[in-house]
Amino acid sequence: MESTFSSPAETALQLEAGAAGLRTPLGDLDRVYELERVVGFVRDLGCQRVALQFPDQLLGDAGAVAARLEEATGSKVFILGDTAYGSCCVDVLGAEQAGAQALVHFGPACLSPPARPLPIAFVLGQRSVALELCAKAFEAQNPDPTAPVVLLSEPACAHALEALATLLRPRYLDLLVSSPALPLPVGSLNPDPEPLERFGRRFPLAPGRCLEEYGAFYVGGSEAISDPDLDPDLSRLLLGWAPGRPFSSCCPDTGRTQDEGARAWRLRARRRYLVERARDARVVGLLAGTLGVARHREALAHLRNLTQAAGKRSYVLALGRPTPAKLANFPEVDVFVLLACPLGALATQPSGSFFRPVLAPCELEAACNPAWPPPGLAPHLTHYADLLPGSPFHVPLPPPDSELWDTPDVSLITGDLRPPPAWKPSTDPGCSALTPRPQLELAESSPAASFLSSRSWQGLQPCLGQTPVTAAVTGRRGIAIAYEDEGSS
Repeated sequence: MESTFSSPAETALQLEAGAAGLRTPLGDLDRVYELERVVGFVRDLGCQRVALQFPDQLLGDAGAVAARLEEATGSKVFILGDTAYGSCCVDVLGAEQAGAQALVHFGPACLSPPARPLPIAFVLGQRSVALELCAKAFEAQNPDPTAPVVLLSEPACAHALEALATLLRPRYLDLLVSSPALPLPVGSLNPDPEPLERFGRRFPLAPGRCLEEYGAFYVGGSEAISDPDLDPDLSRLLLGWAPGRPFSSCCPDTGRTQDEGARAWRLRARRRYLVERARDARVVGLLAGTLGVARHREALAHLRNLTQAAGKRSYVLALGRPTPAKLANFPEVDVFVLLACPLGALATQPSGSFFRPVLAPCELEAACNPAWPPPGLAPHLTHYADLLPGSPFHVPLPPPDSELWDTPDVSLITGDLRPPPAWKPSTDPGCSALTPRPQLELAESSPAASFLSSRSWQGLQPCLGQTPVTAAVTGRRGIAIAYEDEGSS
């Protein structure tokens, strides 16, 4: 019976980390994990304790890599398991708990700034790229040699972009090569002028040029993936790229290309649908999806103030990685907003098994801020830091007496007229709101308490001291259709 409905308890203890069939041969460890560069990183800092972060699929090589680094550097090396939120984010909290002085992150990374200062080295991997096939695919997709194009890639193929650009530059005059926005080495001088940083990449734009003028050619992906929309890195680029510019992708193994215009249109259409769902929602669940990315506390306070200004109730939930089973425990919540890194916020969107839709912070901003530009004019911001004050994309909330709060709005899903927000923005960063009432001057109201009072079932009432004490009695025996004291019928 146990093996039919669940796994035995001993299975978890006998399970080996990582996939045994995918372990890297010992002779290839130095090349695959760039151990020479990692050793130089540790020696330059003089670290005595170093943390290594691996995703689940690479944990099979963690022991061998740690042993090589300890032998080469003489430092104590710790292996961090997968984080509670996402493998792409740097686990600075886990590194600090181990007393590590530096951290080395292996595998795909979102390259989001960490919440706490810590020397970090990224090893993105080096996937093989068929340069000749990709160059021919680029020429087929871009017949005009004067059109401005940006070369993009998944993190593991970034090492081959310069070589690919070398093959294309004799013919293409306006070719821009992006690079991962890796942290600069300690003590290095920032380049002047600093390149534009967006989508976790750096773009060395010439003076007077902007990224919206360029088309895109993305090297990455695989033909074996049944649903390419599950790639959060490509989804981030498609959503944030200028809608009027061409965007094509190329498989690095076969050189097969695909026009991503239709996929980008589907992603934007779903984003607009989620914005409408957020406007119809009355209760919003704010999911804390990261603790290691910078400014996450400030972003959480911003989203709470945003929902309060729009007349919605919000609840902050810390559940780790969101799953359908976890979120189904909160049926009162109309929509969830995942406050995570750009890749983490998009990773759960294509799944249709969630009981309620899961939004990114940008969708909630577009739904609750009446000063936000209309669809088609506002950029889709993939990182929540772009919504905060100090960002060039930040749009402050209108004052309480602004006419924008009273503008009639009709739901495109239900067709009903949405009422104007009953609550106005409050300068108090706390969790309570001051609500004016006609008969009382001011009353402090708690959204959680008011919602609980409106429920028909509010939980078990203990009634301590009011229930009489009785002796235990023998209960019924048998099964529900034939208890022993009922006889046969």
